[in-house]
Amino acid sequence: MRHRCRVHQLGKPADQRKALLRALTTELIRHGRITTTKARAQAVREEADRMITLAKDGSLSARRQALGYIYDKGLVHALFSEAPTRYADRNGGYTRILKTVRRRGDNSEMAIIELT
Repeated sequence: MRHRCRVHQLGKPADQRKALLRALTTELIRHGRITTTKARAQAVREEADRMITLAKDGSLSARRQALGYIYDKGLVHALFSEAPTRYADRNGGYTRILKTVRRRGDNSEMAIIELT
């Protein structure tokens, strides 16, 4: 039973799941909008919100945590310079998930996740 287990499993082992979420979060922050499955979008939302919250904090410890998670050093620098002004009046909810048409191959639910 998975009662009260709040980790999105995504049908993958832990190492592959973490790598997938890191890659999707990096691309979301880089491009501002990505198309993926609905389940992956919901999992990426948590990680992206966590990274933006770290960027709003702006401390050296927060920067090092973000550098340990996001693959691109320049992207972390850009995030930490932009996020405090862009999301200053917002206490969470930095992403938006929009449902789109189902994927043709396997009929899975697709979604667009974007930064607001």
